[in-house]
Amino acid sequence: MKSCEKRLWPLILLLTAGLLYAVFFLVPPAEGLGNLVRIAFFHIPVAWVSVLAFLVSAWYALRYLRRPGGRFDAISAESARLGLIFVVLATLSGAVFSKLTWGAYWNWDPRQTTIFVLLLIYAAYLTLRSVIADERRRARVSAIYALFSFLTVPFLVFIIPRFYFSLHPSPVLNGSGSIDMDPVMLRILLLSLLDVTLIYIALLCHRVKCERGASS
Repeated sequence: MKSCEKRLWPLILLLTAGLLYAVFFLVPPAEGLGNLVRIAFFHIPVAWVSVLAFLVSAWYALRYLRRPGGRFDAISAESARLGLIFVVLATLSGAVFSKLTWGAYWNWDPRQTTIFVLLLIYAAYLTLRSVIADERRRARVSAIYALFSFLTVPFLVFIIPRFYFSLHPSPVLNGSGSIDMDPVMLRILLLSLLDVTLIYIALLCHRVKCERGASS
């Protein structure tokens, strides 16, 4: 983990440059959305990576509870912090899309409401870590909280919004389990998902290295 971000950044920069060209010059306008569909190639990947980050946080929280160690706690905490950052980015990009399509940045649409609850849950996690002084107790309490917090993620992100009418466009994977997207868009979206995932991994490596260095 010590140098993984150094190996990843050149690839990330190259991939990001290619994606910017593809999104603005190769992605065709979408029916009903026109050129606003380009926002999705940022919004969907950051939303995906936020879920991934919370999953990693929960996984390392579980590993900490089974075998306490400072490295597991650091990865869990830093992944949760990054997850919260990516949720904020998803919320902001979604608000911009909402303003351009529905006329308001925020209207308490089901997906906006559930993402707001998710923000509160993980903001509380970081607040909890900040108020517990003892390192071992902070790590253990945080690990338990991270595990229970992640249990809410599938419901808030994937399940609850589907039970209510939403102005939010249909997801890429529709209710019948098939992918409803132009092939060119789909390929570019998959590359966008890879790019943002690599950015998350590189940032996580860097932040964990800094955290471990500061505590040693």
